[in-house]
Amino acid sequence: MNSTDIQKFLDKQNDTKKEYVKISFRKRPAIQGLFIRGHRDYADLKAKNFWRIVPESQFASYQQTKDVSLAKIFCGTDFSRLVLSTGAPE
Repeated sequence: MNSTDIQKFLDKQNDTKKEYVKISFRKRPAIQGLFIRGHRDYADLKAKNFWRIVPESQFASYQQTKDVSLAKIFCGTDFSRLVLSTGAPE
């Protein structure tokens, strides 16, 4: 996906802090993630189609600490589909 399509998807969300996304990839299994939009390098990463995402395994830690080092950076061109999930996965 290109950065414009990803940004349009994110812009449709009302409260990005509480909405998780199922991210399907072209060449690897899908993950649940939380896009980090408020970080200082968000605009720079977005311009290069890179996205800072907290993976499902780090949701609890991130909710407690808000530590962006728990996130991983993914390339948007590897995404094939984004689907909103309104709650944390089980």
